[in-house]
Amino acid sequence: MEQPSERKPLRADAARNVDKIITAARQCFREHGPEVPLQTIAATAGVGPATLFRNFSDKEQLVLAALSRQLRQHVDPVADASLEGMDAAEGLIKVIDAVMQVASEDANLLDAVAGRRGLLMGITGGLIGSMATLLERGQGQGSLRRDITIEDMVRLLAMLIGAVDTMEPGSEAWKRPVALIEDAIRTERPSRPLPEQSPIPGVTLTDEVL
Repeated sequence: MEQPSERKPLRADAARNVDKIITAARQCFREHGPEVPLQTIAATAGVGPATLFRNFSDKEQLVLAALSRQLRQHVDPVADASLEGMDAAEGLIKVIDAVMQVASEDANLLDAVAGRRGLLMGITGGLIGSMATLLERGQGQGSLRRDITIEDMVRLLAMLIGAVDTMEPGSEAWKRPVALIEDAIRTERPSRPLPEQSPIPGVTLTDEVL
């Protein structure tokens, strides 16, 4: 499948249609969940189904394009700034924060490609490269554990993203598990307290469980 980054430059009108479709896709996935029909997305975007299918052959391609745009807009600038910063450990956590913010706001987009690791790697390869550089720098600075590998970080990030299903969409409940991950990968424990605990939607913990 052609990845979003491989698309040829579009005419101005075509580019506007693509932008409207991606914006509508994010709205529809938030409101209707990962099973929303493409026809609903086209209607929300104000374009015909033919226009949508001319730009995106299936829902998977549209979801990847929407996720790719979110990463470019909200994560890539954070990664670039972190690579230019002096504190690599702080920069790595900022990148993870940015990824989790996107994951929380667009949880249903992620659900639509759940388990498709190969597809997601196609739009996150550059991000993982930035994380690897920050990890190596942090280890050189003595602020990150030397026994942590980039494979560990990719798996930890996948675990964090998976935990979004246990949180209210768009909430900041992810900040607590990120703080726990930071505690695990730093050579010295952060002095700040953990963020406040958030309840798990739909789950009531009884006294017996507690």
